[in-house]
Amino acid sequence: MEKSIEEINRKIREGNVRVVTADEMPRIIGELGEEGALEEVDVVTTGTFGAMCSSGAFLNFGHADPPIRMERVWLNDVEAYGGIAAVDAYIGVTQQSETRGDEYGGAHVMEDLVSGAGVELHAISRGTDCYPRRSITTELKLEDLNQAVMVNPRNSYQRYNAATNSTDRTLFTYMGTLLPNYGNVSFSGAGSLSPLQNDPKLRTIGSGTPIFLCGARGIVVGEGTQHSPGTGFGTLMVSGDMKQMSRDFLRAATMQHYGVTLYVGLGVAIPLLDLDMVRSTGVRDEDIGVDILDYGVPRRSRPTVKKVTYAELKSGRVELMGEEVKTSSLSSYRFARRVATTLREWIERGKFELSLPTQRLNSTKVAMPMKETEPMPTVKEIMSRMVHAITEDESIKTAARKLLRGDTNHLVVLDHAGRLVGIVTTYDISKSVVQEGRGGLVKDIMTRQVIRTTMDEHLDIAAQKLERYNISALPVVDRDSRVVGMLTAIDLGKLLERRWKR
Repeated sequence: MEKSIEEINRKIREGNVRVVTADEMPRIIGELGEEGALEEVDVVTTGTFGAMCSSGAFLNFGHADPPIRMERVWLNDVEAYGGIAAVDAYIGVTQQSETRGDEYGGAHVMEDLVSGAGVELHAISRGTDCYPRRSITTELKLEDLNQAVMVNPRNSYQRYNAATNSTDRTLFTYMGTLLPNYGNVSFSGAGSLSPLQNDPKLRTIGSGTPIFLCGARGIVVGEGTQHSPGTGFGTLMVSGDMKQMSRDFLRAATMQHYGVTLYVGLGVAIPLLDLDMVRSTGVRDEDIGVDILDYGVPRRSRPTVKKVTYAELKSGRVELMGEEVKTSSLSSYRFARRVATTLREWIERGKFELSLPTQRLNSTKVAMPMKETEPMPTVKEIMSRMVHAITEDESIKTAARKLLRGDTNHLVVLDHAGRLVGIVTTYDISKSVVQEGRGGLVKDIMTRQVIRTTMDEHLDIAAQKLERYNISALPVVDRDSRVVGMLTAIDLGKLLERRWKR
Protein backbone atom coordinates (compact mmCIF):
# COMPACT_ATOMS: atom_id res chain seq x y z
CA MET A 1 0.00 0.00 0.00
CA GLU A 2 1.24 3.48 -0.91
CA LYS A 3 -0.17 6.99 -0.76
CA SER A 4 0.56 10.04 -2.88
CA ILE A 5 1.09 13.57 -1.66
CA GLU A 6 -1.87 14.62 -3.83
CA GLU A 7 -4.13 12.13 -2.07
CA ILE A 8 -3.06 13.40 1.35
CA ASN A 9 -3.58 17.05 0.35
CA ARG A 10 -7.05 16.20 -0.96
CA LYS A 11 -7.91 14.74 2.45
CA ILE A 12 -6.63 17.95 4.06
CA ARG A 13 -8.87 20.09 1.86
CA GLU A 14 -11.86 17.81 2.48
CA GLY A 15 -11.29 17.84 6.24
CA ASN A 16 -10.89 14.07 6.76
CA VAL A 17 -7.11 13.76 7.10
CA ARG A 18 -5.72 11.78 10.06
CA VAL A 19 -2.78 13.54 11.71
CA VAL A 20 -0.83 12.44 14.79
CA THR A 21 2.24 13.78 16.54
CA ALA A 22 5.50 11.84 16.31
CA ASP A 23 5.45 10.78 19.95
CA GLU A 24 2.15 8.97 19.32
CA MET A 25 3.39 6.85 16.40
CA PRO A 26 5.27 4.09 18.28
CA ARG A 27 2.08 3.24 20.21
CA ILE A 28 -0.04 3.25 17.06
CA ILE A 29 2.40 0.96 15.25
CA GLY A 30 2.47 -1.31 18.28
CA GLU A 31 -1.33 -1.58 18.29
CA LEU A 32 -2.08 -1.71 14.54
CA GLY A 33 1.14 -2.95 12.99
CA GLU A 34 2.98 -1.11 10.22
CA GLU A 35 0.39 -1.73 7.51
CA GLY A 36 -2.46 -0.80 9.85
CA ALA A 37 -0.67 2.40 10.85
CA LEU A 38 -0.16 3.32 7.19
CA GLU A 39 -3.85 2.81 6.50
CA GLU A 40 -4.92 4.72 9.60
CA VAL A 41 -2.51 7.71 9.63
CA ASP A 42 -1.76 10.19 6.84
CA VAL A 43 0.59 12.74 8.43
CA VAL A 44 2.99 12.76 11.37
CA THR A 45 3.92 16.15 12.85
CA THR A 46 7.25 16.77 14.54
CA GLY A 47 8.69 19.62 16.59
CA THR A 48 11.70 21.00 18.33
CA PHE A 49 12.27 24.05 20.52
CA GLY A 50 15.84 24.74 21.47
CA ALA A 51 18.76 27.13 21.31
CA MET A 52 19.72 27.65 17.69
CA CYS A 53 22.69 30.01 17.57
CA SER A 54 23.03 29.86 13.79
CA SER A 55 20.00 32.05 13.17
CA GLY A 56 19.31 35.59 12.05
CA ALA A 57 17.28 37.83 9.74
CA PHE A 58 17.61 39.97 6.63
CA LEU A 59 16.02 43.38 7.17
CA ASN A 60 15.15 46.09 4.64
CA PHE A 61 14.57 49.53 6.15
CA GLY A 62 13.55 51.51 3.07
CA HIS A 63 15.33 54.63 1.80
CA ALA A 64 15.72 57.77 3.90
CA ASP A 65 15.62 61.34 2.59
CA PRO A 66 18.26 62.29 1.67
CA PRO A 67 19.31 58.68 1.02
CA ILE A 68 22.12 56.90 2.84
CA ARG A 69 24.21 53.88 2.00
CA MET A 70 24.45 52.28 5.43
CA GLU A 71 27.98 50.93 5.81
CA ARG A 72 27.75 50.19 9.54
CA VAL A 73 24.43 49.45 11.18
CA TRP A 74 23.34 49.06 14.80
CA LEU A 75 19.94 48.00 16.15
CA ASN A 76 19.53 48.80 19.84
CA ASP A 77 23.32 49.03 19.93
CA VAL A 78 23.77 45.56 18.40
CA GLU A 79 25.79 45.68 15.20
CA ALA A 80 24.25 44.10 12.11
CA TYR A 81 26.09 43.26 8.90
CA GLY A 82 25.59 46.05 6.39
CA GLY A 83 27.76 44.85 3.51
CA ILE A 84 24.79 43.86 1.35
CA ALA A 85 23.16 46.94 -0.13
CA ALA A 86 22.29 50.50 0.79
CA VAL A 87 19.46 49.82 3.25
CA ASP A 88 19.65 46.06 3.83
CA ALA A 89 21.29 44.38 6.80
CA TYR A 90 21.61 40.91 8.32
CA ILE A 91 21.44 40.61 12.07
CA GLY A 92 22.82 37.45 13.67
CA VAL A 93 21.33 36.26 16.94
CA THR A 94 24.68 35.81 18.74
CA GLN A 95 25.96 39.33 18.07
CA GLN A 96 26.22 41.13 21.41
CA SER A 97 25.34 44.67 22.40
CA GLU A 98 28.27 47.06 22.47
CA THR A 99 27.06 48.56 25.74
CA ARG A 100 25.22 45.71 27.49
CA GLY A 101 27.39 42.77 26.51
CA ASP A 102 25.80 39.35 26.64
CA GLU A 103 22.74 40.65 28.48
CA TYR A 104 21.33 41.76 25.11
CA GLY A 105 22.08 40.74 21.55
CA GLY A 106 20.74 40.06 18.10
CA ALA A 107 18.28 37.48 19.43
CA HIS A 108 16.77 40.10 21.73
CA VAL A 109 16.43 42.55 18.83
CA MET A 110 14.49 39.92 16.87
CA GLU A 111 12.28 39.07 19.85
CA ASP A 112 11.59 42.77 20.45
CA LEU A 113 10.58 43.25 16.81
CA VAL A 114 8.26 40.21 16.81
CA SER A 115 6.77 41.42 20.12
CA GLY A 116 5.85 44.76 18.54
CA ALA A 117 8.44 46.85 20.38
CA GLY A 118 10.33 49.73 18.78
CA VAL A 119 14.02 49.30 17.96
CA GLU A 120 16.52 52.12 17.48
CA LEU A 121 18.31 52.02 14.14
CA HIS A 122 21.62 53.88 13.94
CA ALA A 123 23.76 53.82 10.81
CA ILE A 124 26.77 55.67 9.46
CA SER A 125 28.29 56.13 6.02
CA ARG A 126 31.19 57.93 4.32
CA GLY A 127 28.70 59.48 1.86
CA THR A 128 28.64 59.24 -1.93
CA ASP A 129 27.16 61.30 -4.78
CA CYS A 130 24.02 59.16 -4.94
CA TYR A 131 23.92 58.46 -1.18
CA PRO A 132 25.06 61.77 0.36
CA ARG A 133 23.79 61.24 3.89
CA ARG A 134 26.44 60.25 6.46
CA SER A 135 24.36 59.13 9.45
CA ILE A 136 20.86 58.36 10.56
CA THR A 137 19.15 57.50 13.86
CA THR A 138 15.49 56.52 13.97
CA GLU A 139 13.09 54.18 15.76
CA LEU A 140 11.41 51.41 13.81
CA LYS A 141 8.87 48.68 14.50
CA LEU A 142 8.46 45.46 12.56
CA GLU A 143 5.53 46.98 10.66
CA ASP A 144 7.80 49.80 9.44
CA LEU A 145 10.18 47.42 7.63
CA ASN A 146 9.65 46.43 4.01
CA GLN A 147 10.98 42.95 4.70
CA ALA A 148 12.05 41.08 7.80
CA VAL A 149 12.99 37.61 6.60
CA MET A 150 14.35 35.09 9.05
CA VAL A 151 17.09 33.05 7.37
CA ASN A 152 18.70 30.54 9.70
CA PRO A 153 21.81 28.86 8.28
CA ARG A 154 21.68 25.91 10.70
CA ASN A 155 18.63 24.73 12.63
CA SER A 156 16.91 21.50 13.68
CA TYR A 157 19.89 19.29 14.45
CA GLN A 158 19.02 15.63 13.94
CA ARG A 159 20.47 14.96 17.41
CA TYR A 160 23.06 16.43 19.77
CA ASN A 161 25.89 15.03 21.82
CA ALA A 162 25.49 15.50 25.57
CA ALA A 163 28.09 17.28 27.70
CA THR A 164 29.84 16.77 31.02
CA ASN A 165 32.98 18.19 32.65
CA SER A 166 35.93 16.26 34.10
CA THR A 167 37.85 19.30 35.35
CA ASP A 168 37.85 20.71 38.87
CA ARG A 169 36.24 24.01 37.85
CA THR A 170 32.84 25.02 36.47
CA LEU A 171 32.71 25.43 32.69
CA PHE A 172 30.34 27.82 30.89
CA THR A 173 29.53 26.52 27.42
CA TYR A 174 26.92 26.58 24.66
CA MET A 175 25.70 23.36 26.32
CA GLY A 176 25.01 25.34 29.48
CA THR A 177 26.82 25.37 32.81
CA LEU A 178 28.82 22.20 33.42
CA LEU A 179 29.68 21.47 37.03
CA PRO A 180 33.15 20.20 37.97
CA ASN A 181 34.12 16.55 38.45
CA TYR A 182 31.32 15.15 36.28
CA GLY A 183 28.78 17.01 38.44
CA ASN A 184 26.03 17.06 35.80
CA VAL A 185 25.15 16.13 32.22
CA SER A 186 23.55 18.63 29.85
CA PHE A 187 21.78 17.60 26.65
CA SER A 188 19.65 19.13 23.93
CA GLY A 189 17.13 18.17 21.26
CA ALA A 190 13.63 16.71 21.20
CA GLY A 191 14.66 13.09 20.64
CA SER A 192 11.94 11.06 18.91
CA LEU A 193 9.91 14.24 18.30
CA SER A 194 12.77 15.81 16.30
CA PRO A 195 11.99 16.35 12.57
CA LEU A 196 15.10 14.75 11.09
CA GLN A 197 14.88 11.72 13.38
CA ASN A 198 11.54 10.92 11.72
CA ASP A 199 12.90 11.13 8.18
CA PRO A 200 16.60 10.16 8.38
CA LYS A 201 16.73 9.31 4.66
CA LEU A 202 15.46 12.82 3.88
CA ARG A 203 12.77 11.55 1.55
CA THR A 204 10.20 14.21 2.46
CA ILE A 205 12.39 16.94 4.00
CA GLY A 206 14.42 19.00 1.54
CA SER A 207 14.50 22.23 -0.43
CA GLY A 208 11.00 23.64 -0.71
CA THR A 209 9.46 21.62 2.13
CA PRO A 210 6.92 23.77 4.02
CA ILE A 211 7.55 23.94 7.78
CA PHE A 212 6.33 25.53 10.98
CA LEU A 213 8.84 28.25 11.93
CA CYS A 214 8.34 30.37 15.06
CA GLY A 215 4.56 30.34 14.70
CA ALA A 216 4.58 31.12 10.98
CA ARG A 217 4.64 29.07 7.80
CA GLY A 218 8.25 28.75 6.71
CA ILE A 219 10.26 26.78 4.21
CA VAL A 220 13.36 24.60 4.05
CA VAL A 221 15.95 26.41 1.92
CA GLY A 222 18.35 23.47 1.77
CA GLU A 223 20.88 21.63 3.85
CA GLY A 224 22.07 23.51 6.91
CA THR A 225 25.67 24.39 7.54
CA GLN A 226 27.64 21.52 9.10
CA HIS A 227 25.01 19.16 7.62
CA SER A 228 26.32 15.69 8.49
CA PRO A 229 23.51 13.12 8.29
CA GLY A 230 26.09 10.41 7.58
CA THR A 231 27.10 10.69 11.24
CA GLY A 232 23.58 11.30 12.53
CA PHE A 233 23.89 15.09 12.67
CA GLY A 234 21.84 16.42 9.78
CA THR A 235 20.78 20.09 9.82
CA LEU A 236 18.44 22.37 7.86
CA MET A 237 18.72 25.90 6.47
CA VAL A 238 15.30 27.49 6.89
CA SER A 239 13.50 30.75 6.21
CA GLY A 240 10.25 32.50 7.12
CA ASP A 241 8.50 35.87 7.36
CA MET A 242 9.10 37.45 10.77
CA LYS A 243 5.97 39.56 10.37
CA GLN A 244 3.89 36.39 10.68
CA MET A 245 5.79 34.96 13.67
CA SER A 246 4.79 34.72 17.32
CA ARG A 247 6.85 35.40 20.42
CA ASP A 248 5.39 32.17 21.82
CA PHE A 249 7.82 30.25 19.59
CA LEU A 250 10.75 32.67 19.42
CA ARG A 251 12.64 33.58 22.60
CA ALA A 252 15.99 35.26 23.20
CA ALA A 253 18.26 33.83 25.87
CA THR A 254 21.73 34.27 27.33
CA MET A 255 23.99 31.36 28.21
CA GLN A 256 25.82 32.40 31.37
CA HIS A 257 29.35 33.62 30.60
CA TYR A 258 29.01 32.29 27.05
CA GLY A 259 26.74 34.54 25.04
CA VAL A 260 23.41 35.20 23.37
CA THR A 261 21.27 32.66 21.53
CA LEU A 262 17.73 32.29 20.19
CA TYR A 263 15.21 29.59 21.04
CA VAL A 264 13.44 28.63 17.81
CA GLY A 265 10.26 26.59 17.46
CA LEU A 266 10.46 24.47 14.30
CA GLY A 267 8.21 21.67 13.08
CA VAL A 268 7.86 19.54 9.97
CA ALA A 269 4.81 17.60 8.79
CA ILE A 270 5.84 14.23 7.38
CA PRO A 271 3.50 12.49 4.92
CA LEU A 272 3.17 8.72 5.38
CA LEU A 273 3.68 7.61 1.78
CA ASP A 274 4.62 3.98 2.39
CA LEU A 275 5.77 1.44 4.97
CA ASP A 276 9.31 2.80 4.97
CA MET A 277 8.02 6.17 6.18
CA VAL A 278 5.93 4.41 8.84
CA ARG A 279 9.06 2.68 10.17
CA SER A 280 10.97 5.98 10.23
CA THR A 281 8.25 7.78 12.17
CA GLY A 282 8.09 4.92 14.66
CA VAL A 283 11.44 5.96 16.16
CA ARG A 284 11.57 6.01 19.98
CA ASP A 285 13.84 7.81 22.42
CA GLU A 286 15.28 4.38 23.30
CA ASP A 287 16.44 4.03 19.67
CA ILE A 288 18.45 7.27 19.52
CA GLY A 289 22.02 6.99 20.77
CA VAL A 290 23.87 9.91 22.34
CA ASP A 291 27.55 10.28 23.27
CA ILE A 292 28.27 12.08 26.54
CA LEU A 293 31.39 14.10 25.71
CA ASP A 294 33.94 15.53 28.12
CA TYR A 295 33.93 19.29 27.55
CA GLY A 296 36.81 19.55 29.99
CA VAL A 297 39.08 18.54 27.09
CA PRO A 298 39.44 21.68 24.94
CA ARG A 299 39.82 19.93 21.59
CA ARG A 300 37.61 19.51 18.52
CA SER A 301 37.39 15.75 19.11
CA ARG A 302 36.35 15.49 22.74
CA PRO A 303 36.52 12.05 24.34
CA THR A 304 33.33 10.07 24.88
CA VAL A 305 32.70 9.38 28.56
CA LYS A 306 29.67 7.15 27.99
CA LYS A 307 27.12 6.18 25.33
CA VAL A 308 23.47 6.55 26.35
CA THR A 309 20.06 7.12 24.74
CA TYR A 310 17.61 10.01 24.80
CA ALA A 311 15.36 7.88 27.00
CA GLU A 312 18.12 7.63 29.62
CA LEU A 313 18.87 11.36 29.44
CA LYS A 314 15.19 12.28 29.75
CA SER A 315 14.89 10.09 32.85
CA GLY A 316 16.75 12.79 34.78
CA ARG A 317 19.75 10.70 35.86
CA VAL A 318 22.50 8.58 34.34
CA GLU A 319 25.30 6.60 35.89
CA LEU A 320 28.70 8.16 35.28
CA MET A 321 32.02 7.07 36.76
CA GLY A 322 30.17 4.86 39.23
CA GLU A 323 27.98 7.73 40.45
CA GLU A 324 24.40 8.73 39.69
CA VAL A 325 24.55 12.09 37.91
CA LYS A 326 21.67 14.50 37.22
CA THR A 327 20.81 15.30 33.62
CA SER A 328 19.10 18.44 32.34
CA SER A 329 17.85 19.52 28.93
CA LEU A 330 18.61 22.85 27.27
CA SER A 331 15.61 22.28 24.99
CA SER A 332 11.99 22.43 26.01
CA TYR A 333 10.21 19.17 25.22
CA ARG A 334 6.92 20.74 26.32
CA PHE A 335 7.28 23.51 23.73
CA ALA A 336 8.52 21.05 21.10
CA ARG A 337 5.33 19.08 21.60
CA ARG A 338 3.35 22.32 21.43
CA VAL A 339 4.96 22.99 18.03
CA ALA A 340 3.99 19.52 16.79
CA THR A 341 0.45 19.89 18.19
CA THR A 342 -0.06 23.35 16.66
CA LEU A 343 1.13 22.09 13.28
CA ARG A 344 -1.28 19.15 13.56
CA GLU A 345 -4.14 21.58 14.23
CA TRP A 346 -3.19 23.69 11.21
CA ILE A 347 -3.37 20.62 8.97
CA GLU A 348 -6.62 19.40 10.46
CA ARG A 349 -8.20 22.83 9.84
CA GLY A 350 -6.97 22.87 6.22
CA LYS A 351 -4.54 25.75 6.84
CA PHE A 352 -1.39 23.82 5.91
CA GLU A 353 -0.86 21.54 2.92
CA LEU A 354 2.18 19.39 2.23
CA SER A 355 4.59 19.16 -0.66
CA LEU A 356 7.57 17.02 -1.49
CA PRO A 357 11.02 18.64 -1.83
CA THR A 358 11.85 20.38 -5.07
CA GLN A 359 15.39 19.12 -4.48
CA ARG A 360 16.43 16.21 -2.28
CA LEU A 361 19.13 16.70 0.34
CA ASN A 362 22.16 14.43 0.64
CA SER A 363 21.36 11.91 3.39
CA THR A 364 24.87 10.42 3.62
CA LYS A 365 27.03 13.55 3.65
CA VAL A 366 29.66 13.94 6.38
CA ALA A 367 30.82 17.43 7.45
CA MET A 368 34.55 18.12 7.30
CA PRO A 369 36.65 19.93 9.93
CA MET A 370 38.40 23.16 9.06
CA LYS A 371 41.54 22.87 6.93
CA GLU A 372 44.33 24.57 8.85
CA THR A 373 47.33 25.60 6.76
CA GLU A 374 49.04 27.03 9.83
CA PRO A 375 48.27 24.95 12.93
CA MET A 376 47.97 26.63 16.32
CA PRO A 377 51.39 26.67 18.07
CA THR A 378 51.77 24.42 21.09
CA VAL A 379 53.47 25.03 24.42
CA LYS A 380 56.57 23.01 23.50
CA GLU A 381 57.40 25.46 20.69
CA ILE A 382 58.05 28.41 22.99
CA MET A 383 58.46 27.03 26.51
CA SER A 384 61.74 27.37 28.38
CA ARG A 385 63.39 24.04 29.16
CA MET A 386 65.40 25.62 31.96
CA VAL A 387 63.56 24.76 35.16
CA HIS A 388 64.43 26.19 38.56
CA ALA A 389 63.36 23.69 41.18
CA ILE A 390 63.47 23.04 44.90
CA THR A 391 62.19 20.24 47.11
CA GLU A 392 59.40 20.68 49.60
CA ASP A 393 61.62 19.86 52.60
CA GLU A 394 64.21 22.55 51.88
CA SER A 395 64.20 25.78 53.85
CA ILE A 396 62.53 29.00 52.87
CA LYS A 397 65.97 30.61 53.22
CA THR A 398 67.32 28.33 50.48
CA ALA A 399 64.36 29.20 48.25
CA ALA A 400 65.01 32.91 48.83
CA ARG A 401 68.67 32.54 47.79
CA LYS A 402 67.67 30.80 44.56
CA LEU A 403 65.14 33.46 43.69
CA LEU A 404 67.55 36.31 44.53
CA ARG A 405 69.84 35.17 41.73
CA GLY A 406 67.36 36.91 39.40
CA ASP A 407 67.03 34.07 36.87
CA THR A 408 63.38 33.47 37.71
CA ASN A 409 60.44 34.56 39.83
CA HIS A 410 59.14 31.00 40.23
CA LEU A 411 60.48 27.82 41.80
CA VAL A 412 58.69 24.57 41.08
CA VAL A 413 58.54 22.34 44.14
CA LEU A 414 59.25 18.65 43.64
CA ASP A 415 58.79 15.63 45.85
CA HIS A 416 61.53 13.00 46.28
CA ALA A 417 60.38 11.22 43.10
CA GLY A 418 60.78 14.43 41.10
CA ARG A 419 57.04 15.03 40.66
CA LEU A 420 55.44 18.48 40.83
CA VAL A 421 53.78 19.10 44.18
CA GLY A 422 53.80 22.91 44.44
CA ILE A 423 55.19 26.24 43.33
CA VAL A 424 56.85 29.13 45.20
CA THR A 425 57.15 32.71 43.96
CA THR A 426 59.05 35.77 45.12
CA TYR A 427 55.75 37.05 46.50
CA ASP A 428 55.38 33.94 48.68
CA ILE A 429 58.89 34.47 50.04
CA SER A 430 58.30 38.17 50.72
CA LYS A 431 55.04 37.45 52.52
CA SER A 432 56.73 34.79 54.62
CA VAL A 433 59.55 37.12 55.64
CA VAL A 434 57.14 39.88 56.65
CA GLN A 435 54.81 37.61 58.60
CA GLU A 436 57.08 34.98 60.12
CA GLY A 437 60.71 35.80 59.49
CA ARG A 438 62.94 33.49 57.43
CA GLY A 439 62.24 30.26 59.32
CA GLY A 440 60.25 27.28 58.10
CA LEU A 441 60.23 24.95 55.13
CA VAL A 442 59.14 25.41 51.54
CA LYS A 443 56.15 23.10 52.02
CA ASP A 444 54.80 25.55 54.61
CA ILE A 445 54.39 28.40 52.11
CA MET A 446 54.14 26.79 48.69
CA THR A 447 50.98 26.81 46.58
CA ARG A 448 49.83 23.20 46.37
CA GLN A 449 47.07 23.55 43.74
CA VAL A 450 49.40 24.28 40.83
CA ILE A 451 47.90 25.41 37.53
CA ARG A 452 49.93 23.58 34.92
CA THR A 453 50.15 22.84 31.22
CA THR A 454 51.57 20.17 28.92
CA MET A 455 53.88 20.33 25.91
CA ASP A 456 51.06 19.48 23.49
CA GLU A 457 48.55 22.00 24.82
CA HIS A 458 47.69 24.78 22.38
CA LEU A 459 49.00 28.21 23.33
CA ASP A 460 45.60 29.89 23.29
CA ILE A 461 44.43 27.47 25.98
CA ALA A 462 47.56 28.02 28.06
CA ALA A 463 47.13 31.79 27.68
CA GLN A 464 43.54 31.52 28.99
CA LYS A 465 44.87 29.78 32.11
CA LEU A 466 47.32 32.60 32.78
CA GLU A 467 44.53 35.17 32.36
CA ARG A 468 41.85 33.25 34.27
CA TYR A 469 44.00 32.62 37.34
CA ASN A 470 45.95 35.90 37.13
CA ILE A 471 49.34 34.15 37.19
CA SER A 472 52.51 34.75 35.23
CA ALA A 473 53.88 31.25 34.63
CA LEU A 474 52.82 27.65 34.09
CA PRO A 475 54.97 24.60 34.85
CA VAL A 476 55.00 22.22 31.88
CA VAL A 477 54.59 18.60 32.98
CA ASP A 478 54.65 15.18 31.34
CA ARG A 479 52.21 12.32 32.00
CA ASP A 480 53.98 11.45 35.24
CA SER A 481 53.73 15.04 36.60
CA ARG A 482 57.47 15.55 36.12
CA VAL A 483 58.36 19.12 35.16
CA VAL A 484 59.91 19.42 31.69
CA GLY A 485 59.75 23.19 31.23
CA MET A 486 58.16 26.52 32.10
CA LEU A 487 55.83 28.75 30.09
CA THR A 488 55.73 32.40 31.15
CA ALA A 489 53.64 35.39 30.16
CA ILE A 490 56.87 36.87 28.77
CA ASP A 491 57.22 33.87 26.39
CA LEU A 492 53.67 34.45 25.15
CA GLY A 493 54.29 38.16 24.76
CA LYS A 494 57.28 37.50 22.51
CA LEU A 495 55.20 35.17 20.35
CA LEU A 496 52.43 37.75 19.98
CA GLU A 497 55.00 40.38 19.03
CA ARG A 498 56.33 38.13 16.27
CA ARG A 499 52.78 37.58 14.99
CA TRP A 500 52.09 41.32 14.80
CA LYS A 501 55.29 41.89 12.82
CA ARG A 502 54.35 39.34 10.13
